[in-house]
Amino acid sequence: MIRSFCLFSIFNLFILIIPISAQNNQLSGTGTQERRQALVLDINSRVLEDGKNVVWSENNRRTSISGVPVGVQLAGSNVVVVAQFTPYIRSTGNVLLVQGQIWIADPEKGLTYFTSIQTIPMEFGEPVYFFPLGESRYLDPSIEIIITVNPYIGTRSSTRTDTNSGNDKQ
Repeated sequence: MIRSFCLFSIFNLFILIIPISAQNNQLSGTGTQERRQALVLDINSRVLEDGKNVVWSENNRRTSISGVPVGVQLAGSNVVVVAQFTPYIRSTGNVLLVQGQIWIADPEKGLTYFTSIQTIPMEFGEPVYFFPLGESRYLDPSIEIIITVNPYIGTRSSTRTDTNSGNDKQ
């Protein structure tokens, strides 16, 4: 059961994208194995009023590889949301592992803590919606995070099949 509560100044959110583990070192290689596994996560965090009016939004793009999480931290005056998104690219079907932690300062109850973990089937280019505070119809304002995972293509000016062009810059 999700209870409605007032989110004082939730509009004053700060966002921090946290690269988890040593993903920068894992992506710096020039071999085709690393490039084939590289993924781009587009993360759109936003606050909605009345379930549809966007009052705050921030877009971020992070590069990762299958099995390496990317974290997001949202902090308001009385709420902190920490979420990790771990894409897994598998031959049996791609999934996005979503882990969320939420701290809420409620004047009546004090500090409350919630946690969640979900494994969501995904396709490249398909948006996945995560509601860290629960479904938006229960709360006003509400927070939603939209994650879209795509293969990393890079900045090469030639086609992907042209491996001898010498344009292997990332």
